[in-house]
Amino acid sequence: MELWMRLFLLFLHFNFSSSHSLCHPYDNFLLQQFNNSLTVTYGNECYDPKRATWKNESDCCSWVGVTCHPISGHVIGLDLSCSGLYGKIHPNSTLFHLSHLHSLNLAFNDFDESHFSFHFGAFASLTYLNLSRSYFQGQIPSQISHLSKLASLDLSDNPYLRWKEDSWKRLLQNATHLTELVLDYTDMSSISIKILNLSSSLVTLSLHNTQLTKNLTGGIFCLPNLQYLYLSYNFYHQTQLPNICSTTSLNILDLSFSHFQGSIPPSFSNLSHLTSLDLSFNSLDDSIPSSLLTLPCLSFLNLCGNSLSGEIPNVFPQANQFKELHFNGNNLGGELPSTLSNLQHLTLLDLSGNKFSGQIPDVFVGLTKLSSLDLSNNNFEGKIPSSLPDKISGFSSLVSLSFDNNLLNGSIPSWCLSLPSLKYLSMSENKFTGLIGANLSYSLETLQLSYNKLQGKVPALLYLYLSNNKIDGRVPHWLPKITSLYLLDLSHNQLEQSLDQFSWNQQLQYLDFSFNKISGVISSSICNASSIQYINLSHNMLTGTIPQCLANSSSYLEVLDLQQNKLHGTLPSRFSKNCGLNILNLNDNQLKGSLPESLCNCICLEALDLANNELEDTFPHWLTGLRDLRLLVLRGNNFHGPIENLKTKHGFVSLVILDISSNNFSGPIPKVYIRKFEAMKNVVHDDAREYIGNYPPIGIKTDYLNITTKSIVVTMDNIWTDFVIIDLSKNIFDGEIPDVIGKLRALRALNLSHNILKGPIPQSLANLTNLESLDLSSNMLTGMIPTELTNLNFLEVLNLSNNHIVGAIPEGKQFNTFSNDSYEGNSGLCGFPLTKKCSKEPEEHSPTSLPFKREDGFGFGWKAVALGYGCGMVFGMGMGCCVFLIGKPQWLVRMVA
Repeated sequence: MELWMRLFLLFLHFNFSSSHSLCHPYDNFLLQQFNNSLTVTYGNECYDPKRATWKNESDCCSWVGVTCHPISGHVIGLDLSCSGLYGKIHPNSTLFHLSHLHSLNLAFNDFDESHFSFHFGAFASLTYLNLSRSYFQGQIPSQISHLSKLASLDLSDNPYLRWKEDSWKRLLQNATHLTELVLDYTDMSSISIKILNLSSSLVTLSLHNTQLTKNLTGGIFCLPNLQYLYLSYNFYHQTQLPNICSTTSLNILDLSFSHFQGSIPPSFSNLSHLTSLDLSFNSLDDSIPSSLLTLPCLSFLNLCGNSLSGEIPNVFPQANQFKELHFNGNNLGGELPSTLSNLQHLTLLDLSGNKFSGQIPDVFVGLTKLSSLDLSNNNFEGKIPSSLPDKISGFSSLVSLSFDNNLLNGSIPSWCLSLPSLKYLSMSENKFTGLIGANLSYSLETLQLSYNKLQGKVPALLYLYLSNNKIDGRVPHWLPKITSLYLLDLSHNQLEQSLDQFSWNQQLQYLDFSFNKISGVISSSICNASSIQYINLSHNMLTGTIPQCLANSSSYLEVLDLQQNKLHGTLPSRFSKNCGLNILNLNDNQLKGSLPESLCNCICLEALDLANNELEDTFPHWLTGLRDLRLLVLRGNNFHGPIENLKTKHGFVSLVILDISSNNFSGPIPKVYIRKFEAMKNVVHDDAREYIGNYPPIGIKTDYLNITTKSIVVTMDNIWTDFVIIDLSKNIFDGEIPDVIGKLRALRALNLSHNILKGPIPQSLANLTNLESLDLSSNMLTGMIPTELTNLNFLEVLNLSNNHIVGAIPEGKQFNTFSNDSYEGNSGLCGFPLTKKCSKEPEEHSPTSLPFKREDGFGFGWKAVALGYGCGMVFGMGMGCCVFLIGKPQWLVRMVA
């Protein structure tokens, strides 16, 4: 420590000796220094301004979040959780000199990826340490084992914290008083869970999503005091659930999302103290053990998302504690057990996504507390009994009722619409007919009746789903009168009227009129719906221009989908600074002009699709400022010029779909952008993938992107972030294919066809092990096909046709599945599947100089050589020399194009 600091502390100590302050001056100084080393950010969702009391008081014991020893005045407790702290905690931080601390809580701050310092191990008296969600990183040092008095340790939600075997083992050996250990979302991929058997004091253990991969043995369930165990979202090497020992005292057990297979072991009947069991989203099969349904204390059971089959055992006892049963997403069938009626405490029953059949039974008699019943996605058939509510007094408590996607028919019974507590009723995708009826429950907020054959008037609601019915003609006259409406879905009907007469209420948040026959213009009155978040008017016959107010009137608008109409004019030019757009889809219209740079104000934009319009501009490099942009589609416009290798600070770091095909871009493929395609470099696993953009509410089906992959035009809805595509085809790109493309390991499809690319196929493409489609056709590529490409095990479509590639076609794996079409137009190629056999002797292969022409009629060069074939050797050689000396003359390109 500096000399001046030592002198200053001596002065403080002298003052302390002659004063009555409760706070030790040394600790007061240390806290002030720690406080000054950090700044405050107010973005934290749980911000609590504790440090506001630290400014004017010299007695640190009076500060909020500080606890002092009543005699010595030393700080023994520090709670700065949710304080909005920002900045790095360095190893020389004065925090580590608070040597008397018993409790330290720095959770829910942002310490800017500070490394976990070994100085944390110096708090010898520490019993409680909480650093959750504070952005620490690096390896946990072995000095953490010095915290031998720890009773509670929470390092959760620091995904870049890494455990090593030595630190893990020493901690569990030394911390003999440890009762609570929470390490969710830390990296434990290199440690063994077996060591946990050393920690007999544990009561709570949470290792949710810690990348555990080693075998999970039954020993952990035998820890004598363990009551709460959370091991979900891991991937254990073993496939079977472990056996449970007879001495277990577990109260809560969560093994969900962990890739377990096989049956549920009989030993699970030992869980006699268990109140909650979650085995959801594994690959469990076989039947549900009867013993599981007779556990005396069990109130929550979640088996959804497995492959369980057979019937639900008819063994529910008269005395039970069940409150929630989740059996959805399995292969269960047969009849529902009659003993379901014994579940007097049941509030939620989810049987959706199974194979139950027959009529809806009356086994729910007496379930007076049932608030949510979901029988959707089964094979129930026939009519819903009109007398059912007379037998089921429990239905008076129902808040949510779902019969979606069955084979039910007839009219909807009036009792379904008038239950006194019902808020959510979903009966879509059945065969209901007739009138909806007007006597709806006053409590009803959401009515979902899509994919039926219904008619009639619907009174005031908050959420109304009427998509995929047979509503035709004009919008029903009663609809604009529903002033309370938040959500309206009339998509996939046959409405024909214009929107001019429609009244837009200020509460409306979600509007979907897509896939109708609505014509006319979009009036600026649509902006009267000042709370609107989602507008989908796609696949209609709308004309006119896009109202400017949609760009600058509301910060709430997140999704604007106007694709597949007949809109003309330019794009809105003044996107407001508080623009909240997340998805903007205007493809397949007749829009002209350039892209407005005010789109940069839409900092939340994830998807921008402007394909198949008449836009004319250079490449919008300024879009790199949109850090969240994942989808950029400019296909089929008049964009032109080179995509320059500009120095850019950000790059398209989040981009996973780039389609700029069928334009007039020229010059080399820009390496600077490819190097910064960070999201394309990292393969996303199934359990971590997300949707692009804000996918719609339950019951809404969207359609907002047409993409060409594997030589097929595919309509994508709810696009996942692991669907990674680059399509630069049908432009005028020249030069070689950059090697750096080989670093984009998450690529599923790469299309560089119909350009003027030359040189060899890069060997680095063999690194694209996720690649399913590769199209390099109609270029001027030379050299041989790299044999390393045979390691692309997922490759389904390969097109190398119409190039100047030579030599033997590699054999093996996927390459044995491709047909002649993949290689035609390369006269120097030989071997399977071509009829041309390869010579055993080395052969000089020279690329042929055939005329080359894009499918859309624009020339790729080599015109002078092509002209020589028609007009004679001398003229052709002259033109060839001309091209060689001065490059491709534009007058000649125009003449022969």
